Amino acid sequence: MQSTANGVAPAAQQPDSAVPERVPDDLSVARKALSLEADGIAALSQSLDGRFSQALDILAEVSGRVVVTGMGKSGHIGRKIAATFASTGTPSHYVHPGEASHGDLGMITEADAVLALSNSGETSELSDLLQHCRRFSIPLIAITSRAGSTLDTFATVGLILPSVPEADTMGLAPTTSTTMSLALGDALAVALLNRKGFTASDFKILHPGGKLGRQLLRIRDIMHQGDEVPLVPESATMAEAVVEMTRKRFGCVGVLDTDGALVGVVTDGDLSRHMTDSVLGQPVTAIMTRNPISTRPEALAMEVLGDMNAKKIGAVFVMEGSKPVGILHLHDVLRAGIV
Repeated sequence: MQSTANGVAPAAQQPDSAVPERVPDDLSVARKALSLEADGIAALSQSLDGRFSQALDILAEVSGRVVVTGMGKSGHIGRKIAATFASTGTPSHYVHPGEASHGDLGMITEADAVLALSNSGETSELSDLLQHCRRFSIPLIAITSRAGSTLDTFATVGLILPSVPEADTMGLAPTTSTTMSLALGDALAVALLNRKGFTASDFKILHPGGKLGRQLLRIRDIMHQGDEVPLVPESATMAEAVVEMTRKRFGCVGVLDTDGALVGVVTDGDLSRHMTDSVLGQPVTAIMTRNPISTRPEALAMEVLGDMNAKKIGAVFVMEGSKPVGILHLHDVLRAGIV
């Protein structure tokens, strides 16, 4: 038996394959829950009709904000839906229905539209907010499981969730219904951004931080330009090219014709392959690689990184038309935290 310095034997480690006997039942319950929620989303997808397009028309025409509201679990889902709208180009915020009755109705204006969530459609806390929408003719979109409920009756457009069982073993806890509500909110946001022509550039503006922001960096954001770009005319000798390569430290130099167009590139690899006693006296055009790989300022840095890795190149010239406007080194992409 092993012992430690204090004489106490270490606890025996349980083999990885040893699991409690109840786990198979746990997995069965979990898989059934996931299956029920998946079935709910599938049913929801099949149930979409012209009312979804009507709701989208309302959201697309809003000059103010999309105000999302809901009580309890619906409120938690509503907060996420509001955040998704806001992050995909539709100004939006969440208003708690209870707080709305105590002054926060002032956050909802005639320029807004309201998206209200209630599984039963009879949430009493929504009453004042619904009356406010009717009083000021504010468009109201409802997400509820009950057609003909109070919420559906007040709504400009009612989006009715299909009747499917909740995923918990009692069939009572908001699970499938909240999953469908969240998915429907996502569907509205995605369809809306598509209708508005929301682009990756727009997305980056709203997501400047974190991994998403870094993945959406453009080459123009991190490229070297101006005097930093290593360039020589096609009349240069290899000696002049080597001096420029050494001074700029990118491991390559671009070769320009008399019009300033990039006609070739010489890399340190080219120099090594052609190394002889006379190489420095040769014209740069005798060593350069013609039609070099290049990129554009608008290209995504993440995509260019993939190309550089695939083609095993350490630097790439950035072009506008036939003329170089910058250079990007592999280390620039890594320093930007793209990976």
